[in-house]
Amino acid sequence: MKKLAQLRRHWPLLVFVILPSLLAGLYYSLVAQDRYASRAAISVRDISGMSSSSSTSSGLGSLIGGSASAAFGDMLSLNAYIHSSQMLQRLEERLQLRQHYESPAVDFVYRLPKDAPAEKFLAYFVSRVDVHFDDLTGVLVVEAQAFDREMSRKLNQAILEESERFLNDYMHRIADERRRFAESEVESSKKRLQAAKKEVLEFQVKHRLLDPVLQASANSSLTASLQATLSGHETALNAALAYLSEDSYQVRNLRSQIAATKAQIAAESLRATASTGGAQLAALQIEYQALVSKAAFAEEALKTAQISYESARMDTMRKLKTLVVMEPPTLPGLAAYPKRLYDFLSFFVGCLMLFTIVKLLIATVLEHQD
Repeated sequence: MKKLAQLRRHWPLLVFVILPSLLAGLYYSLVAQDRYASRAAISVRDISGMSSSSSTSSGLGSLIGGSASAAFGDMLSLNAYIHSSQMLQRLEERLQLRQHYESPAVDFVYRLPKDAPAEKFLAYFVSRVDVHFDDLTGVLVVEAQAFDREMSRKLNQAILEESERFLNDYMHRIADERRRFAESEVESSKKRLQAAKKEVLEFQVKHRLLDPVLQASANSSLTASLQATLSGHETALNAALAYLSEDSYQVRNLRSQIAATKAQIAAESLRATASTGGAQLAALQIEYQALVSKAAFAEEALKTAQISYESARMDTMRKLKTLVVMEPPTLPGLAAYPKRLYDFLSFFVGCLMLFTIVKLLIATVLEHQD
């Protein structure tokens, strides 16, 4: 009876500490399955703007610099893809992960339940593959767990290969979108150039002027030539009047030439300032120059669009970024999990804390009863 009374008095210690700790000790020492973790470190490097000479001469410093400057978004995309259902599906096709994690040889605590739905399988996979991104160095560390050391290395290697395939597909999709956009810009630029040239042609037909600027320049040159001729005739007339009379043939001839030249100058001046097709020549020059400038701008825009298109087209046919393996998948020599002593002590401390809480609750209830 005395032993039974002692047992009743110490039942919380037995229930919350001794028995659970004993079961945990038996589990960690006899049942718990070793889990091996393969580790790899990767980064994304932009190689689209690198020449062959620079790439061959680049050393570890440029490699680390390229890794540190890798796009933050690319690494986050890789991080998300590694834990995606698409990644799990491809790994399942390659390695039969479900069969490995459902193996009866695996202990019941960490075993994947038989015929687990896709959502639970994905959650289980995420718990077995840890991904950590260091934003200071731009390095993504991948740790893959399996119940066999070789399987953990194969799993990590497959993750890296699928990540590189995803990165290439992702970058080529972006490059293809850029190519399609550049192609549409080329077509738009061609249409704008054709429209601008059509406006120039319609202007020339409407006003019957090939080039108002050249026409104005020709008029100015003709007027200047006539002015020079007039000046020569007037000089000759003044010289002739010095020794000839007004009625002489030579003087009359010079005066006739002067009058004809002045009339021609007046006619040219009138034609230059008179309206031509409803607009003055000066106004037509401004309008024509605007149309020509518009056509020239459209032509330059077309050249730029064609260069962009060619660049985008080349991007779709080459590797823009590469996955740099800073540390290849390791073949673990020792099991990384479970950490038996640490896990057991953590469990034991948790049991003690639970026991303490229960004792306090019991003491509080008994105190209120008294």
